This record gives sequence, C-alpha cells and structure tokens, in this order.
Amino acid sequence: FQVKFIKGLTNLRVKTSKYTLFIWCLSVFSFPGVRLDRVRGGRQKYKRRLDTENNPYLGLTLPPPTKKPREYYSITNPSTLSHLLVAEPEKIYAMPDPTMPESDIKALTTLCDLADRELVVIIGWAKHIPGFSTLSLGDQMSLLQSAWMEILILSIVFRSLPYEDELVYAEDYIMDEEHSRLTGLLDLYVSILQLVRKYKKLKVEKEEFVTLKAIALANSDSMHIEDMEAVQKLQDALHEALQDFESSQHQEDPRRAGKLLMTLPLLRQTATKAVQHFYSIKVQGKVPMHKLFLEMLEAKV
Repeated sequence: FQVKFIKGLTNLRVKTSKYTLFIWCLSVFSFPGVRLDRVRGGRQKYKRRLDTENNPYLGLTLPPPTKKPREYYSITNPSTLSHLLVAEPEKIYAMPDPTMPESDIKALTTLCDLADRELVVIIGWAKHIPGFSTLSLGDQMSLLQSAWMEILILSIVFRSLPYEDELVYAEDYIMDEEHSRLTGLLDLYVSILQLVRKYKKLKVEKEEFVTLKAIALANSDSMHIEDMEAVQKLQDALHEALQDFESSQHQEDPRRAGKLLMTLPLLRQTATKAVQHFYSIKVQGKVPMHKLFLEMLEAKV
C-alpha cells in the first residue's frame, strides 16, 4: 500500500527512506489490508524479506500492543516505571542458520540479521515510553536514529549479567572470548564486557535497566532535534522516574542514580565503536545486510 499522508510527516527533516518510514508506520499504526498474524498470547508476528535473497531464518516478534489510556497523561505520571516494565519486549532469538558452517561470516550474518529484527522491536517499544509519542515524528526518528545502537548494546549487557565473561546477544546466541576472537569481534567483546562488569558491580536491577534504556533513547546527541524543550521534558521525566525508584529502593546509597547515569558515556562510546565496526563490514561487503539495518548504520555515520 502507499501512505499518502501522515500528520507531521512533511516536517520530517532527517534523512529517512520510504522503507524506514514503512517499518515505523507498520509498528505504530494499523492499516486495512495489512494483516499481522495473531499468535498465542495476543502477540503479533510477521516475517520480513531480504531485498536480494530469501532467508527462512528471518522471524520477527513485535512487542505486545498496549491499550491506549482513556485520558492523556502527563509524562511526569508516577507510573512511568510501570509503563516501561510493561513495554519491555519479550526474549529474542538469533536462530543461526544450521546449514552454514561455523565461521566469521556465519557469526556476522547472524548478528546483522538479529540487529535488524531488534531494530523493528525497538521502534515498537519506543512508542510505549510515556511522552515519546507526543514528540513530533521527526524528533522521534531523530532520537531512534541517534540512540538505536546504545539500546542494543544495553540490552546485550543486561542479558549478560548472570554470565561469567560471556555476551548474550540472544537467548540462543552466546559468545565467549575465544568465539569472539575467531569471528573478529574481540575488540567489541572487550568493550561490551567492560560495561557488563560495571553493571555487575552496581547489581543493576530490571527496573533500573528499563529506565536507563529509555534515558539512553531520550539523551540523544542528534543535531536534527526540532523541539528541544519537549525532548528535555521527556529526559527530565525519565530522570525523575529513576531517582524516585532509587529513593524508594536504595535509600542506603543516595548517589546510586548518579552512578548509573555516569555509565551512559561509556555506553555511547561502546555503541560508536560497534557502529564503526559494522559499517566497515558493510563497506567490505562481507555479509548481506537488511535495508533497515543499513539505513540506520548510515544515519549514524
């Protein structure tokens, strides 16, 4: 189908293709003639195609849709944390191709496919953050294009907390140091593991993780933000949610919120390194990449 008009679309100034906007609209709106198959538990799932090849291992699960509140609520609503917990996506699986021999190409192909599917999940997740959907479409896209890799990295870090020196890219795809070295991902492994150790030391809880993830999205360094005041209000509300949780649950450490926020510069640094690594892979043409993943990479560089 063709999207003829979306309110606010004409104000979109960031570099965004029709394909990216299609994915965005599909995750946010319901259109007649576009069927998202219902599966057990009310979850929705659809499969995407590669532009140049068919891959039977592509599967995508979007976050469950939440009911729209009857009344407009302020982003300073005290239930911000509750909304973030409900919006948290379910577990994701890499589903590596069992017919491919183990190699660096297989590992990179698996991770690129996984990242592409997670990007669509992130788009669906973001619109459930209290206050995010009230931003202009242009600012929503700017925040996502700026922070998507930070969100991916932070999710990997949180999944990896129960493990010892292993990175959990997905529930069925865990890499240790040796595997990372063999696949050319050792530098990235070391960088992400540094974050894992920081969060282990802090004993980060799920409530803190979901709030930090939303803060990472709102704490964009994008130069394309149109309404900085609206974005600042979103940042303030999320910081307040984190501070309220710490004041309630960690009264023994009044500086805990600050300690958590101080990890965000390292997260951004690690995300930048990851983007550069995968962009170099794109330039080399070593593995096939899906269109959305390619566009988001290019938006970062």
